[in-house]
Amino acid sequence: MKAGLEASGCTVALVASDAADLTARVREIDAEVVVCDLDDPSRDALESMRALHRDAPRPVVVFAARGEPDQIEAALEAGVAAYVVEGLAPARVRPVIEVAIRRFRAHQAMRDELARARATLADRTVVERAKGVLMRRRRLSEAEAHRALQRMAMDRGKRLSDMAEMLLHEEEAGKARS
Repeated sequence: MKAGLEASGCTVALVASDAADLTARVREIDAEVVVCDLDDPSRDALESMRALHRDAPRPVVVFAARGEPDQIEAALEAGVAAYVVEGLAPARVRPVIEVAIRRFRAHQAMRDELARARATLADRTVVERAKGVLMRRRRLSEAEAHRALQRMAMDRGKRLSDMAEMLLHEEEAGKARS
């Protein structure tokens, strides 16, 4: 595998006999891509890849002797970007790695977009709840409560959602004292 990678123009920074401490090893050498040559990906190896995907995401390519559907599915769920069965001709190594890198980047972009969407939804939920508090406390319409919350945020130099969060904390503290 090492010779095939080097023949395709890759720099091999580390060769390890197992996937233990994969995240620490990858961080230590600052690997751009992780290539695993495994006869039969074990549960421990897949768990190491899952931890890597969670803690220090990188494109991971697995070359495996076996490719049972459940193994492939488990590898993909662990964050593996490419799973190649029964070896690979040296001339095809580079294209497989390039595809894995592109697939990884696309997946990361989708994860980032999902995280932004979730954050936006959480912010909106907090603002809606805070408007409800203002509507009850001050007997305001929804539009009036929104403007009041905006003014409070501007006066304190806060983001609207941060001000809403503060208002909700004050409301909870008031209820706790009652």
